Amino acid sequence: MEDLNPPELLQLKFGEDAVSKQVAQDNIVTLWVPSVKIAEVLRYLKSEISKPYLLLYDITAIDERARKREMGYPSDQFTVVYHIYSFARNSFLRIKTALSEDKLSLPSITSLWMNASWYEREVFDMFGILFEGHPNLRRILMPLTWQGHPLRKEHPARATEMGPFQLFDEKVDREQSVLKFNPEEWGLQTQSEDSDFMFLNIGPQHPGTHGVLRIILQLDGEDIVDAVPDIGFHHRGAEKMAERQSWHTYIPYTDRVDYLGGVNNNLAYLLAVEKLAGIHVPQRAQVIRVMMCEFFRIASHLVWYGTFAQDVGQLSPVFYMFTDREKIFDVVEAVCGGRMHPNWFRIGGVAQDLPNGWQTLVKNFIEYFPKKLREYDKMVMQNSLFKARTEGIGIFTKKEAIEWGATGANLRACGLEWDLRKKQPYSGYENFQFDVPIGKNGDCYDRAAVRVEEMRQSLRIIEQCLKNMPEGPYKSDHPQATPPIKKHTMKDIETLITHFLNVSWGPVIPPGEAMSCTEATKGANSYYAISDGNTSPYRMRIRTPSFAHMQMISYISKGYTVADLLSILGAMDYVLADIDR
Repeated sequence: MEDLNPPELLQLKFGEDAVSKQVAQDNIVTLWVPSVKIAEVLRYLKSEISKPYLLLYDITAIDERARKREMGYPSDQFTVVYHIYSFARNSFLRIKTALSEDKLSLPSITSLWMNASWYEREVFDMFGILFEGHPNLRRILMPLTWQGHPLRKEHPARATEMGPFQLFDEKVDREQSVLKFNPEEWGLQTQSEDSDFMFLNIGPQHPGTHGVLRIILQLDGEDIVDAVPDIGFHHRGAEKMAERQSWHTYIPYTDRVDYLGGVNNNLAYLLAVEKLAGIHVPQRAQVIRVMMCEFFRIASHLVWYGTFAQDVGQLSPVFYMFTDREKIFDVVEAVCGGRMHPNWFRIGGVAQDLPNGWQTLVKNFIEYFPKKLREYDKMVMQNSLFKARTEGIGIFTKKEAIEWGATGANLRACGLEWDLRKKQPYSGYENFQFDVPIGKNGDCYDRAAVRVEEMRQSLRIIEQCLKNMPEGPYKSDHPQATPPIKKHTMKDIETLITHFLNVSWGPVIPPGEAMSCTEATKGANSYYAISDGNTSPYRMRIRTPSFAHMQMISYISKGYTVADLLSILGAMDYVLADIDR
């Protein structure tokens, strides 16, 4: 039995008719399961098989009604997609179930995975699909008064497709009534047997929330009884935007998701597109991509490092660390032309080759930065006040981290050596030597220590890029990635037409679906791209690490004080645009 793969195991357990297989371009095993069996199948995969799928990675949906489908595709109205992951197998599994428009409901799996709550709420919010048995099925990204479900195909994608905005008295009254805080609506009790609870809003405008985030605290004195994050203030419809952009013109939008991660966002998206199109990226382009991603990893960690120190009472570090981040941006600007949002990666490679003198800039930073990290160790990590505010605070175990969908440094701080650059290498990461730092206690201090060591490992990778940069093209010659050379367009009409179409409309990506998963600055980041053979994505799902991490706040902050909450938030390292998309 242990030698059998998931499709065979499921057919043995539930019958041959219960499971059908779909071929996907990303080689992730993709299985269709009837909606009546979905909860039972997922329970079996998590709890009963050997090498179980312990991590619920993502839940999303697809409105299939406008899609050009191949023969035999099981769904023609709505599809719900579950991505689960097995650490023991080091593999993803994609489970899909078809729903009809007249019965948009599924059993909730919140009793099976703790982190299913927010993912099911998002599917309900965006598509109107109900999850029976969900403890709090309400909108999560859109306002409670929003009409319609934005990721359905009939919902307008542009403001110009809607009528002019009008604010009637009735609408004012409705919006004001929704703003009134009723604890019971949030699942909060106003009192216990021996005390009355106080309710406190942290945010949505608060320096400790690092953006427009609201956390409703239920307090017994200074102690946190419960904490409920209220997100969505930054939601801009990044997934909807993909449906009206070409595969090429969507690249700049990805920059703005984790806006501190820069080209890391581009890479996660482009890897999915390149899988769909069958594009091979030249080795030089792969190494350039890795080098720039690691520069942005350090830049992102420096923002976290300085602001985290500031959250717990240190003022100076943030100024020093932002200064060093600007030194990284000097290198980024020299290479890409932009700083924070370089928009420089392209389908099949990068926009242009490295400029003359890039080696000197990179070498200077590699020599400069290690001594600054040692200085920051003394200033922050060895500071007694910093330790008092972080050691033993916000603890969660490896099992709890997996249950809540934690990835990146937050998972590694619990002692699990899991890094996608090692476990499922992409863009040539298998050719680099670096260590995966881990913690022991899973507290705020360990999460900080892991990220600090990650910066040193990123320097190691950048140094290897500097010393071993291969020769060759910086971009694939695949016709979907690179238009014909301009001078050739003057010689024959076919080349001129191809060039014109590629530049004006963008490439036509073959039908199919593919998910890429990368080790971004804040954890596992992925783009699940679906094409129906057009110049734009049919559906683009963005799974971000910050969304999963913010959901944990309620669980890990109970029993701590309000001051401890700021330490917990700072150590989590999230970005609001990464949560809300």
